[in-house]
Amino acid sequence: MTGVAPLQSGETYLLPERIADLTGLGEFGVLGELVAAFVGAFIVGSLMLAMTGVAGPWAKRKITAAFTDRIAVNHLGPAGIFIIVADSVRLLSKENIIPEDADRPAYDLAPIVIAASALLGFAVIPMGSGIHLADPEVGLAYVFAIAGIASIGLIMAGYASGNKYSMLGGLRAVAQNIAYEIPLVVTGMSVVIFAGSLQMSTIVEAQAEPLVTVAGLSIPAWYAIVNPFAFVLFLVANFAEVGRNPFDMPEAPAELVAGYQTEYSSVYFVLVYLGEFLHIFLGGAIITTIFLGGPAGPGPAELGIVWFLVKIWGVFLLTQWLRSAIPRVRIDQLIEIGWKGMLVLAFANLVLTAVIVALIDAPGL
Repeated sequence: MTGVAPLQSGETYLLPERIADLTGLGEFGVLGELVAAFVGAFIVGSLMLAMTGVAGPWAKRKITAAFTDRIAVNHLGPAGIFIIVADSVRLLSKENIIPEDADRPAYDLAPIVIAASALLGFAVIPMGSGIHLADPEVGLAYVFAIAGIASIGLIMAGYASGNKYSMLGGLRAVAQNIAYEIPLVVTGMSVVIFAGSLQMSTIVEAQAEPLVTVAGLSIPAWYAIVNPFAFVLFLVANFAEVGRNPFDMPEAPAELVAGYQTEYSSVYFVLVYLGEFLHIFLGGAIITTIFLGGPAGPGPAELGIVWFLVKIWGVFLLTQWLRSAIPRVRIDQLIEIGWKGMLVLAFANLVLTAVIVALIDAPGL
């Protein structure tokens, strides 16, 4: 078995490299590296799909019931946990009904595009404990770009279903994503100005130093603490991007039945539903990485993955809280908030951040 070459300063020891080192796959050249990368991607993908499988059928219902003083699923297994198995069997055993007027290629591909765009985004997220698939220098730009592909899947689903409610849901999704994706990216760029890099590992490392120490207690330099205004802006824009209350206009059951997913059933609906929750967790992973120190937390570094998962589940909990507490805005209000409010505030935050960083880095200061 060949060892992995010593790391250079700032270089990250990635999960596929660890797998190749431990299994000896590195001896088989490019083929071995591809197998190691596939195994690493399988591990990360399975972890995210498992979390989504818990969040969608079970956690969502339990959290919403707790907030609204109702009884959630509780008959199947301890605390109703086996509803995950029951729902899986129920949904996958249903007939996959295809609308007569559906545009089949787009109709069939849309659920895959929605789910795959979220899974691919996790490739550059440093999860701690050595779980990091890739670390390109443009990591943050990559994750924004790949997550944005979901908009294509939503409009494909809406158009190809041959249903006016689905079409309206797809159009709303695109209008909403365009209105809020620009503030999202611009706010993310304020973090890049602080860190001086688009590389995800560098952004995490920049937050590792203590911001201030008071009575022996160190407060970390997480960008949510350094720039709470940007943190709140990013949270709001992210809720709109993933279509959660008060920005769940693409689905809007009272108006559009279920929007872009109205005509999907069986395994296709499962993929669309999984894609929705995968994007919520991807949004939580991005927020955790660029604002909450990534996998940083008390205790040894081996607990990094634990702290990372705790943080993204915290973001998920927040989305469910808002879903139960805040009413949906109208579509015209949603667009106005995005273009006239969020966009202006995002650029103001970017300019202010640039000025502050320039003053800090100025000679003599």
